[in-house]
Amino acid sequence: MRKLVVLFAVCVLSACGTSTVVREGGSATPASTPRPGQTVTVQRGDTLYRLATSNGISALDLATWNNIRPPYTIYPGQRLRLYPGGASASPARPAASGTATAQRPAVRPTQTTPQAPAAAPVRSPFRWQWPTAGQVVNRYVGNDPTKQGIGIAGTPGQAVNAAADGVVVYSGAGLVGYGELIIVKHDEQWLTAYGHNRTRKVNEGERVRAGQQIAELGRTGAARDMLHFEIRYNGKPVDPLTYLPAR
Repeated sequence: MRKLVVLFAVCVLSACGTSTVVREGGSATPASTPRPGQTVTVQRGDTLYRLATSNGISALDLATWNNIRPPYTIYPGQRLRLYPGGASASPARPAASGTATAQRPAVRPTQTTPQAPAAAPVRSPFRWQWPTAGQVVNRYVGNDPTKQGIGIAGTPGQAVNAAADGVVVYSGAGLVGYGELIIVKHDEQWLTAYGHNRTRKVNEGERVRAGQQIAELGRTGAARDMLHFEIRYNGKPVDPLTYLPAR
């Protein structure tokens, strides 16, 4: 079973264009040649390390540029940026020839900067459906890598359904902590993940419809019978409760 998990040493990363990679048993080697404007789409069997090295980028930089946090999980269909995000700083202008008189910047009155409003959720083209019945026992927490989805409690064997039309891009138990896992790709930007299943009922490459049963609820990789459900936009998790209908 292929694992799409790559583990790296914990280090402090910057968003600069290059970094230094220390190879095992060797010396520090310059790495990472950013490719502004270019992306790569994760294919089945890819790892973060393989995609990074094949594009002349260190795996650490690729993870940083795409905000991929430990345990550095990537999914088929995910699009990765091959360059750091954010606008580059404007180059400094050369000083004029001759002697220039330094000018002290004008003192401006202190002003209170209004707090920016919270970013609105990304609009989705899908009419999402609840993947199973039950009480929400775990909620999404954006800055907590262990809470990137919601947990829905249920009874063993109850139906787990596709939240929208799509294609199964992963069906297996190769990701630690997810148990029996199914990942459905809905388009080039949206994915859903269904973890801790008792039984998987669909295979990779199979097209599924919204509401179609894809698994049976269970507790593989969990302490109780529950479904771990994620919605991801461009590979990054979003709060499923923002998109699921109220109930």
